[in-house]
Amino acid sequence: MQTAGGVSACLPIHSDLDLVWVRQHVRQAAAQLGFGLVEQTKLVTAASELARNTLIHGGGGRMECAPVAGGGVQGLRLAFIDEGPGIPDLDRALVDGFTSGEGLGMGLGGARRLVHEFAIDSLPGRGTTVTVTTWLSGPPRQREER
Repeated sequence: MQTAGGVSACLPIHSDLDLVWVRQHVRQAAAQLGFGLVEQTKLVTAASELARNTLIHGGGGRMECAPVAGGGVQGLRLAFIDEGPGIPDLDRALVDGFTSGEGLGMGLGGARRLVHEFAIDSLPGRGTTVTVTTWLSGPPRQREER
């Protein structure tokens, strides 16, 4: 994948106000790329859940936002990065209903269902990076090897 034209940003996540800025930036970036209202809403909802997790469970961090292109399709990639305690049991954390706090337990699993691509890199004691991508017209097709 390569970076496509558009607005790239790295936004801090250290307060509730930062969560507002993250949501606003993601909505604006998605609109600029041509995402419809439904896809914008899904992406902003996923970003909101992941940013809140970064703040609450990761002790703060940042969101990196970049337009991407691949297979003739444009998309938006978001990475939520913290240097917190990490996620000790990723499989369990992705199960609907699981919560390590007082939330509803829909954060990671719910965010995963709202985007086309979802990846977590987490090591206990070393932090977590959650990367999501949504494509304008669905995920690009993989090229066949010849």
